[in-house]
Amino acid sequence: MIVELDGHADARGYFARSFCEEEFGRAGIAMRVVQTNISRNPRKGTLRGMHYQSDPFGEAKIVQCVRGAIFDVAVDLRPRSPTYRRWAAVELSAEGNRLFIFRPAAPTVSLRSMRIATSSI
Repeated sequence: MIVELDGHADARGYFARSFCEEEFGRAGIAMRVVQTNISRNPRKGTLRGMHYQSDPFGEAKIVQCVRGAIFDVAVDLRPRSPTYRRWAAVELSAEGNRLFIFRPAAPTVSLRSMRIATSSI
């Protein structure tokens, strides 16, 4: 699922709320956030490998690019899942103001930096 952030720009720059449990819930996106991570990639083309978590350890994930651009891919490798072997991909950029959300439990996720000095959360 891709979520477009509703941000506000003014002379100071830009501000957007990237997660609010109450707002997400009203939109039908119920999820529990158990951890947050940041990825910094100084070189274009850096690949961060396929991260797989099987039940009961699977977690919903939110990916956002805050600097540069990334190509993010999700593949469902859970053999008993109705979406087994299906995949989704999106290019996210700091200018794009979008989130890539995987739920309920995240499938296998990988990202590749598309520009130098890329950071994502």
